Amino acid sequence: MAINKHDTPMLDQLETGPWPSFISGIKRLRDEHPEERINTVTNDLLGQLEHSYETRKGYWKGGTVSVYGYGGGIIPRFSEVSEAFPVSKEFHTLRVQPPAGNHYSTAMLRQMADSWEKYGSGLVTFHGQTGNIMFIGIDTDNVQHFFDEINDYGWDLGGAGPCVRTAMSCVGAARCEMSCTNEQKAHRLLVNNFTDDVHRPALPYKFKFKISGCPNDCQNAIERADMAVIGTWRDDMVVNQDEVKAFVAKKGRTYMFDNVISRCPTQSLSLNDDDTLEVDNKNCVRCMHCLNVMPKALHPGSDRGVSILFGGKRTLKIGDLMGTVIIPFKKLETEEDWESIVELAEEVIDFWAENGLEHERCGEMIERIGLANFLEGIGIDPDPNMVAEPRQCSYVRMDDWDDAAEEWFDRQAEA
Repeated sequence: MAINKHDTPMLDQLETGPWPSFISGIKRLRDEHPEERINTVTNDLLGQLEHSYETRKGYWKGGTVSVYGYGGGIIPRFSEVSEAFPVSKEFHTLRVQPPAGNHYSTAMLRQMADSWEKYGSGLVTFHGQTGNIMFIGIDTDNVQHFFDEINDYGWDLGGAGPCVRTAMSCVGAARCEMSCTNEQKAHRLLVNNFTDDVHRPALPYKFKFKISGCPNDCQNAIERADMAVIGTWRDDMVVNQDEVKAFVAKKGRTYMFDNVISRCPTQSLSLNDDDTLEVDNKNCVRCMHCLNVMPKALHPGSDRGVSILFGGKRTLKIGDLMGTVIIPFKKLETEEDWESIVELAEEVIDFWAENGLEHERCGEMIERIGLANFLEGIGIDPDPNMVAEPRQCSYVRMDDWDDAAEEWFDRQAEA
């Protein structure tokens, strides 16, 4: 059946640039999908979006939509201009948890897509800021049916609202030689332990876990996660001098100086006359630049573990915050080591739930009450490595710090 297409001159302009446009994707669903229901709902969606561009106003309002037994995982959207665009008057979004490391098979993706086309609009986003698969556009009557179907073959809703949100982890050791920990295990332990807090919002605001396997931090955990678990090492970087020489022979000494040596933020690298590389491991800050440029020659050390940071987030009340180091280094070798990460997360979430203000992220609470009070509240002793902004003041001399520390301890003993 032919549909009466809405005119969309302003949206059409979004297709004229050099990059792919989401408008083109929605139009394909409207024009080419064999399901008439999807044709009509995407047509009205385009019409309402064009109307929003014309009036410079948004016309979606919230409400309450859920599935049995859950209190979150769905973002309700009801149209305030439903008389003009009746088919898209309800356009809810379901958040679905991705697998650890985003490991999908094509069979999984096709199965989910078939279910979504049966009940929803066909619009899918991989992935939202929280990390969920975003199934965008479904009416209230079909929400429970879609959830039941995907739940039967293994998928669960993610978090929405003041709750523990869906965790994210990088692809890790499955494809990356820089991995320093078992990212997927950390991901699964945390998600499984906090499933109830994901589905039933009962916290001051959202709390996010993100796990990155090395200091490259491909998950942006340090700036986007309330609890960031980042793989690292504490011994010397592994240097294969034969591969270093081969790299210099291929690229040249000038390239080596311009792209490796001079770009070390702490000047910890030096190239010898015989084209071997020296590393000042004491001053290396694990920025990963040299390892990324020379992956055959340089590798993380063998004494591997994780750093754990708390309080990272994007803009809300007091602006962007980077995570603060709380556990500088932790080995993860025994089951007790792994369980201690979960216990730490429980301690922090309980303390934040009790002391955080409404709509206040964990990092904002730490800023408000101070790091010392936060550490006391979660039962961790202060450590000099607990920093939020390392080496911010590069002009500070450190050569007399040991003498000054001894004088301070002497004064404390006399007192």
